[in-house]
Amino acid sequence: MGHGTVRYLKRLVTALTLTTIVGLVVLVGVVVMRFSQTNPKPSSLPVMPDQITLPEGITADAVTFGPDWYAVVAGNDILIFDRDSGNLIKRIPVR
Repeated sequence: MGHGTVRYLKRLVTALTLTTIVGLVVLVGVVVMRFSQTNPKPSSLPVMPDQITLPEGITADAVTFGPDWYAVVAGNDILIFDRDSGNLIKRIPVR
């Protein structure tokens, strides 16, 4: 190996080291800025009711929710309820 190749490798290692250091400083800076927010945004997720009253004989397999409704998957049906009143809005049969 000639002196030119050794000099080239030395510069390459130095450049890669500096790039790694700059990347780590940026990464740490982003993490610190993200976690030091004094007023994090409140959750935009709707609040689920404390309890859900299902029609007689229905057992929930899954539950999901939207801004003003929640849905219960029960067997071959999807039941859509009003979030505020808890009234059944729609029953959708699934084939």
